[in-house]
Amino acid sequence: MRSRQPLPAPLASRPFTLESSRSAGLHSSRLRRTDVAHISRGLYRPAGWDFCLEEAARALSEATPGAWISHVTAARIQSFLLPAWLSDSNELHLSKPTALPGARRRGICGHRVIVKPGEIELVDGIWVSTKARTWLDMARQLPLTDLVAVGDGLIRIPRPELEGREGAYSTVEELRGLVARHPNLQGVVRARQALDLMRVGSDSAPETFLRLAMLDAGLPEPELQIALRPGDARPPSADLGFRRRRVAIQYDGGHHLLEPQRLSDRRRDKAFEAAGWTVVIIDKADQEDDYAPAIKKIKRALRSSTVDPSISSGFTNI
Repeated sequence: MRSRQPLPAPLASRPFTLESSRSAGLHSSRLRRTDVAHISRGLYRPAGWDFCLEEAARALSEATPGAWISHVTAARIQSFLLPAWLSDSNELHLSKPTALPGARRRGICGHRVIVKPGEIELVDGIWVSTKARTWLDMARQLPLTDLVAVGDGLIRIPRPELEGREGAYSTVEELRGLVARHPNLQGVVRARQALDLMRVGSDSAPETFLRLAMLDAGLPEPELQIALRPGDARPPSADLGFRRRRVAIQYDGGHHLLEPQRLSDRRRDKAFEAAGWTVVIIDKADQEDDYAPAIKKIKRALRSSTVDPSISSGFTNI
């Protein structure tokens, strides 16, 4: 009895197109064996394949000329921090320009959209909307606070020694230009609202959520990434706070539980305290009830803080 021809290594572990199977020397009859599953037109996968969003998106991009991965699929591939109800989404979203027929494939969310030059790119073999365009596409689906948090991540100035990149993914001005080019896109009103609330200096989504909660509570706009001694090469800094009131607010995420980071945090906080500042530590527990415990901590610190009269105040009713 003739043994079954195994799938070539490049096809045995991920979805593949009809063209790639032909390039690997497979006859069409081989694709009808039980160890191969037909996904949709021109797309196949090994029968025992464990779903991987990026591999599925790559095959889908390869099999659909003129189209690109978009919306929540692009957001997940680009590592956007999404709300819990979207963060594990395995939906496959595919966009095409309005000049082409819509993307009609089984199990695919197809979109026909107006796209301008520079809004899609080829990344690791996948045609995908740029991070900025993905942000705009997600404006129809994300709540305002989440859209602001994603936007803050795009305009954040990176730390080159840690992240291997020099500049932000985008700027507020670039995003405003993008929004202006698509005045009729669903979600554009929310995108404009988000742009008014976005700020450079937020290092994480929880920091953005905390800042927005402070504004909702009637607190003044906090300064972000406050250097204890402006002008120093590497001074201790606070995530956010109020220089005139000498209140430094630190958001301690999960990595702050590690001992080396805890020691570094304590040295940082002692430096602020030695300079007469009040340090407020916010952690995961303070996120409950829309950051109500955090707001209480911050208001308490502001009421008992020392005012620096040499700095003008934006405070009222505190």
